[in-house]
Amino acid sequence: MINYGLIGGMAKKASKSWKEERRKRAWVLYQAGWPQKQIAEALGVTKGAVSQWIKVGKEGGEEALAARKSTGSPRRLSTEERQRIPGLLERGAESFGFRGDLWTCPRVAKVIERELGVKYHPAHVSRILKELGWTPQKPIRRAKQRQEAEIQRWKAERWPELKKRQPKKDEPLSS
Repeated sequence: MINYGLIGGMAKKASKSWKEERRKRAWVLYQAGWPQKQIAEALGVTKGAVSQWIKVGKEGGEEALAARKSTGSPRRLSTEERQRIPGLLERGAESFGFRGDLWTCPRVAKVIERELGVKYHPAHVSRILKELGWTPQKPIRRAKQRQEAEIQRWKAERWPELKKRQPKKDEPLSS
């Protein structure tokens, strides 16, 4: 197998993408007359990948094999707008009309939409919060009329009785 990371015994610059270097190496080997199958085996990739790289190389030369910044949709909030989010959250959830001072992803999404004019799905809001060093909070869902002492008494007295009466796995239920 060819070590395409070394040229003339010297390591290539670390600043270049190793994937880019692999594509360019495939192009050089192709121009040297190597068959695609051998190039694929030497570089540890599929023949299909080599075929695509060669096609790109034929159309645009070696420059076309260079790494490019990945395209994607641009951020809907600018860096300045994202930096405003922690300040908004520090004001507290109740200042935005929510009951209880708890920040959940749906609440933060509503505040971002209201204050910054951008609508996000609550699941994406958690990624934004993580980027900013914040974590969403999850409310404890319990009934207001919950009686802790009564629950503890039931667990201590009634539950053991019920547990004893349960039939074993292979035992049929008695009527």
